[in-house]
Amino acid sequence: MNNPGTFLENIALRWLKTRGLKVVAKNYLSRAGKIDIIMIDENTLCFIEVKYRRSQDFDGTDYGIPVSEQQKITQTALSFVSRQHKYLNYPRRFDTLLIEPGIDEPYEINWIKNVFSASLY
Repeated sequence: MNNPGTFLENIALRWLKTRGLKVVAKNYLSRAGKIDIIMIDENTLCFIEVKYRRSQDFDGTDYGIPVSEQQKITQTALSFVSRQHKYLNYPRRFDTLLIEPGIDEPYEINWIKNVFSASLY
């Protein structure tokens, strides 16, 4: 595995596609930062951060995104929407996909929707 981040993002992408989401962009970069995956969930534009945890010991905080990172993601999302006008009127959501080693499967995936909220209007 050359790049673990890319490998895990591809796992996340395939998993989300099986749940009906449609790919808009992957690894979107702006001056403010990077968003791992951008997808459409029904009529909602989703900005998705992929995180990996090596252990299954879950204390409820591992999927949290620090405020400084939230600000970068929000600014990057704003950059994306301002350049891709067709998404201007879509509702928006910030999610985290937490990937960890599985017991019966190679990976266990937890999808946390609305992990934080931000105004992009």
